[in-house]
Amino acid sequence: MARVEDVYRKHKPAAFTADQRPSSFEIWSWFFMRISGLILLFLVLIHLYVMHLVGEGVDQVDFAFVSERWDNVGWKTFDWLMLFLALLHGSNGLRIVINDYVHRPGLRAGLKASLYTVTTVLMIMGTAVLVTFDGSAGG
Repeated sequence: MARVEDVYRKHKPAAFTADQRPSSFEIWSWFFMRISGLILLFLVLIHLYVMHLVGEGVDQVDFAFVSERWDNVGWKTFDWLMLFLALLHGSNGLRIVINDYVHRPGLRAGLKASLYTVTTVLMIMGTAVLVTFDGSAGG
């Protein structure tokens, strides 16, 4: 029966190999995760405060509330920045997990291509909703 240490040594994540120097992209990716995580923390706390604690709380969130909020370019920018950073932060984290734990090159490339495609589609859809939103269409 294999010992845990032997199994770990054979299948340890690529992030823990000391004989590799990280690429410039990986270094910038590491910095991005720290900075975007910190910014997202504040964006999410502000979002939770405004959406759930100010006024009547979550009961106030309806189409009219969103229409009034998105009538202001500042709130649209705030929500787009939160969407943008959350999608990139999450997809970058998943990219790292794929690199660390998927060992077959073809499968790894396919999973990362799917990840990039889904991230791009969600980014385009979210941006399109924010840019084309018409609050007067709701009545």
